[in-house]
Amino acid sequence: MAYLLGRAYVRLVHHLEAHGSDHIPNTRKPGPLIVVANHTSGVDPLLIQAMLPFAARWVMAEDMRAPALEWFWRWQDVIFVGKPGSEAIGLRQAMRHLRDGGVVGIFPEGGIERPVRHILPFYPGLGALVRSTGASVLPVLVEGTPQVDPAWASLYHPSHSRITFGPIMRDFTGTPAEVSDQIRQHYLAWTGWERNDEPAVVDATTGKPPRSARRPPDELSAA
Repeated sequence: MAYLLGRAYVRLVHHLEAHGSDHIPNTRKPGPLIVVANHTSGVDPLLIQAMLPFAARWVMAEDMRAPALEWFWRWQDVIFVGKPGSEAIGLRQAMRHLRDGGVVGIFPEGGIERPVRHILPFYPGLGALVRSTGASVLPVLVEGTPQVDPAWASLYHPSHSRITFGPIMRDFTGTPAEVSDQIRQHYLAWTGWERNDEPAVVDATTGKPPRSARRPPDELSAA
């Protein structure tokens, strides 16, 4: 029922167009798999999840943890990172889930893209998950979402959103940082968008720098 309601929501409110669906594994247990996406708004995970035939545990920044949605975070078993001292704990949770054959969704830019169509740095935590679990990566491109503040206002602002699934990526080599950069380079070549080497500097929920931008990126590889 929740899956059907989600599909109805993204089509009626966001007029969602989905492309590249043939790249999505057609099974309920495709793991270990990491769903990787650029981050444009608070509605991004709902748009992506509505098109997947399997459940993903989403990794989200603590800055995005709206208290009014706490029931939803618990229901979806979201993994939060970014609270001081919690980065390694969150990544260990994600690693355990992947090693058990699960699916994890992650936005490796660490914050909302501002401006849009600029690819921000990908944190080494993504590479750490890939290297430690041998997971494959399903790349997803999100476009056309409501550009509103706070980020969760995108839930009730109509849009004409688009998501595109790319071919699954496998057989990574190198350090966690090198793996993350390899995936980022794939996005730059795939989209033709501009490269922005500055970390996310404004959190669309609070209007302040997100914790993910205030800490050294290599902390995320500590797990």
